[in-house]
Amino acid sequence: MHLSEITPSIFSSLGLSTAENTLSVPESTHRREVLFLVDGLGADVLSTYAQYIPTLLTFTQWGNIETSFPSTTATSLATLMTGELPGTHGMLGYTVRVPRSGGRILNSLKWDERVDPVMWQSVPTLFERGAAEGIFVSHVAAKRYENTGFTQAVFRGATYRGANVLSDLIDRTKEALKKEPSFVYVYINDLDAAGHNDGVGSDKWIAALLHVDAVAKALVTQLPRGTRVWLTADHGMINVQEKIILGHDNNLLDDVELVAGEPRARHIYLQETLSSQSARDEVAARWRAFLGTGADVYTREEAVTQELFGPVVTSDALDRMGDLIAIPTGGLVLIEAHRENLEGAMVGHHGGRSDIERQVPLLMREVN
Repeated sequence: MHLSEITPSIFSSLGLSTAENTLSVPESTHRREVLFLVDGLGADVLSTYAQYIPTLLTFTQWGNIETSFPSTTATSLATLMTGELPGTHGMLGYTVRVPRSGGRILNSLKWDERVDPVMWQSVPTLFERGAAEGIFVSHVAAKRYENTGFTQAVFRGATYRGANVLSDLIDRTKEALKKEPSFVYVYINDLDAAGHNDGVGSDKWIAALLHVDAVAKALVTQLPRGTRVWLTADHGMINVQEKIILGHDNNLLDDVELVAGEPRARHIYLQETLSSQSARDEVAARWRAFLGTGADVYTREEAVTQELFGPVVTSDALDRMGDLIAIPTGGLVLIEAHRENLEGAMVGHHGGRSDIERQVPLLMREVN
């Protein structure tokens, strides 16, 4: 099962004619569906930290879901809300180069007002498609996300209902379910933030996991009877074990103009004079020689051929893709020198292709 199948299947159960129900979700008899997205909740957490999530353990487990590469929020949520893979929707990572911009880097979560979010991510969202057929669609999340470019790119079409505390989150979700058929997307990121700052398994992370369970309990005990609550995530997370600072005591930045992505999934852009496949092959060989088994390194051509971003890669996606893609294995992270204080301070990371990073749960419980 893949992340791209979840939202189309739920919308199909509500009667959306353009969505395919590949997960065989039963018909939505009460016509109220909630998708609860827990940023950073890997599938492994359900067994490893079961004692902290009694409510989640009462949900029906539909099985593990595989995310797209990179296993990061911007890419995963675009996949979730369009039903398409990254090569189609074009959200190829946390940061990527803006083509023909003079070297600007777009941070997908913080955005850039010079980039039109609808042109950047032009695939219609499931929210737009659902609203066009009379499904009442809502997005419940922190107020600070409402007017961001990322929200416009990935979640457009929904009524945004800002909620900064649990009581408001429940109230906004109840409001969104008053009309039928309804689909409500609920998002929290406490677990992801705690994992980055203190690491998976830390006291702060455990406190955030307890909060996840409390939110789930509130949803299944306070929402209208018959509402189906689905729970999934955008990625899991690992704790760093080894760091390499790009360009420090290594020649990895030779011939490199820009570095984007994140420490577990790097887009590497070469100097303009090195725009040939042979140049990419040569630099890729240098990276492989230095990193060995510590990372998988792909040229742009190899990334397309091996369907790293899916079987379809649009011209826009190809334009944004790095000349090289470097994906650390094990517990390694690749740090940008000028961001060492920020990236190097993070304990938890994601973006790579380990099972822990790319496997997330799909759970469901009907409110009774």
